[in-house]
Amino acid sequence: MSTFSVCVYCGSRPGKLPAYTEAAQAIGTEIGRRGWQLVYGGGRAGLMGVVADAALAAGATAVGVIPESLMGKELGHHGLTELHVVETMHERKMMMAERSDAFIALPGGIGTFEELFEVWTWRQLGYHDKPLGLLNVTGYYDALLGFLAHSREQGFMTNSQTDLLHVSDDPLALLQRLAEHTLGRSSDYRQI
Repeated sequence: MSTFSVCVYCGSRPGKLPAYTEAAQAIGTEIGRRGWQLVYGGGRAGLMGVVADAALAAGATAVGVIPESLMGKELGHHGLTELHVVETMHERKMMMAERSDAFIALPGGIGTFEELFEVWTWRQLGYHDKPLGLLNVTGYYDALLGFLAHSREQGFMTNSQTDLLHVSDDPLALLQRLAEHTLGRSSDYRQI
């Protein structure tokens, strides 16, 4: 039986609002409570460290993937179940994608945006069929969601493309939706 693996993209900074940290803690704790595995960028700073520490404290295995050049800058998390140090960002993102069954983006900056958009593009091009989630903590992504709607209205995106992204402001509901999408395709994962 395989373990359901969730890739979490999030900031290497905590952000200004306590709600961001609370959401990262909730995601990590729920991954551990369900007996799942966390896959993430391998840092111990900011929301990255919060989600990893919460997952580990709740009994999850935590797999981090970090480029060698960022080990010092992001302070690689040495308390993980697995910490893979790779040479490039491309290797990092590919390994994270290969090790994951679903993807979720929490609040973050340009790196989080880039990771989400890349895996979303891969999904719409058919390179994978794994679900994608966006956790819209306290409306953090409202402006982005508005822009995506504008892009769709202007004919640059379709409903089928934007529908690939599951959006919620509730961490547990979003994790449940991603699990149901994946578990509907496979019976090999530990039940929820």
